[in-house]
Amino acid sequence: MVMGKLIGIANQKGGVGKTTTAVNLAASLAAGERKTLLIDCDSQGNATSGVGINKEDVKEHIYHGLIGEAPIENLIYDTEIEYLKVLPAHIDLAGAEVELISVERREQYLRNLLQPIVDDYDFILIDCPPSLGLITINVLSAVDSVIIPLQCEYYALEGLGHFLNTYHRVRQSFNPRLTIEGILLTMFDKRNNLSHQVTEEARKHFKGLVFDTYIPRNVRLSESPSFGKPIILYDITSSGAKSYLNLAQELLKRQRGRHA
Repeated sequence: MVMGKLIGIANQKGGVGKTTTAVNLAASLAAGERKTLLIDCDSQGNATSGVGINKEDVKEHIYHGLIGEAPIENLIYDTEIEYLKVLPAHIDLAGAEVELISVERREQYLRNLLQPIVDDYDFILIDCPPSLGLITINVLSAVDSVIIPLQCEYYALEGLGHFLNTYHRVRQSFNPRLTIEGILLTMFDKRNNLSHQVTEEARKHFKGLVFDTYIPRNVRLSESPSFGKPIILYDITSSGAKSYLNLAQELLKRQRGRHA
């Protein structure tokens, strides 16, 4: 099932569960023996450390690929999970925004970088930075679809509007095939009325786009990055692990539905 499905995980708001989703959805797909590549496009490098890669040990990373100093094949690292590879980030990536700003067709650098390896994977998941800068535009120009994590909090829907404006602009200008894979409700607290209200509003406004699976607030999920492990390796019995395994199943089901 080699289809090279590229999915960005994006929302310009920080702290909504982007990196948590990128790491744990990638790990859950890989656990189902889908060849998966996780690409860290955030200069903070949290997705890199979240799968157990020490950022200080990485000599070449996505920055070197984007500026043309290294072929992508040299930038891909193994993880603890057999079917999961990672293309790491580093603080240097922040410099790429500045270096690419005056370059022609600057929004296509990531797409061009990925071209040689797209068909080697069933899924390529890309973690975006929490901003709508040039790196995020590069991701949206390169991927087939985007998953938008939406925190179950008061201002979340307002922030989503800003992101959707960018999505439409990129679709119009750079990537007409871009679609919304789904809106993922994160940090859901079933004891909290607000969580239920945001869920209801999102499902009403974005009919058919909101995933059935939601990600609960979960202590084990918050702890796992400090151990450099996806939640399925840290505590597979936790509600966080079950949610991401369910999300992987839902994503695969959506894919099958489209390709049927």
